[in-house]
Amino acid sequence: MAELVFLGCGGSSGVPMIGGSDGRGLWGVCDPAEPRNRRTRSSVLLREDDGRALLIDTGPDLRAQLLANGIARFDAVFYTHPHADHVAGLDELRQINREIGVPLPLFGTHDTLAEICARFDYAFRPWTGGEFYRPAVDPVTIGPGAAQDFAGFRLDVFEQSHGRTTSLGVRCGTLAYCTDVVALDDHALDVLTGVEIFVVDCFQRAPHSAHGWLEQVEAWRARIGARRTILTHMGTDMDWGWMKTHLPDGVEPAYDGLRVTFQP
Repeated sequence: MAELVFLGCGGSSGVPMIGGSDGRGLWGVCDPAEPRNRRTRSSVLLREDDGRALLIDTGPDLRAQLLANGIARFDAVFYTHPHADHVAGLDELRQINREIGVPLPLFGTHDTLAEICARFDYAFRPWTGGEFYRPAVDPVTIGPGAAQDFAGFRLDVFEQSHGRTTSLGVRCGTLAYCTDVVALDDHALDVLTGVEIFVVDCFQRAPHSAHGWLEQVEAWRARIGARRTILTHMGTDMDWGWMKTHLPDGVEPAYDGLRVTFQP
């Protein structure tokens, strides 16, 4: 069995968002007294029993997320897309370099890696040995396709519509992770059909131009037949208490630190 660790399950601004009359945050309809409403930016870790681990996205909260979840190392990073809430923590990878002693493979599309390189060019310079005073990475260009190997994990990778751009979704055995998605084409839905655990973007209750919403998620899960659907990338419209009361059977909200086992 393998494990999926939710490092963060919030939208691009997190919950709460910066602001508020007292400067302590904008919570929307989320109850500040419920700790599971406090969400950092979306990222997950896939981990095997033998210790192999693959990080998906390096958001701006990465350092705090790794410390909170007791994660000191992983073998590679997979990028879903280059938006800041999914890449801005890349500099934290230098400490992972120090732990593992080698550059980290970064998997992403050509466009995603090019955009990340433009922001973090120093991390992409060839490593010549010695101290890891900066992140050292080994970019690996990928595209959609069946059964590719990523640091020992076999992933089916497919494109998703993210409004004005695209992102990558993945299926790993009985689990799928689809963050930052507003539409799935027939090919993606065919890849997802039969998955047992469907982790999916659900930013808010009403329709959104770039993210999933409750009615859309319901349609997807009915189409693919998921036994368990876990909502992620949630904004300030998604209160934990409301969701526990109103979500249908088989649908649940994620929370930062949630761990789920699955068959890879």
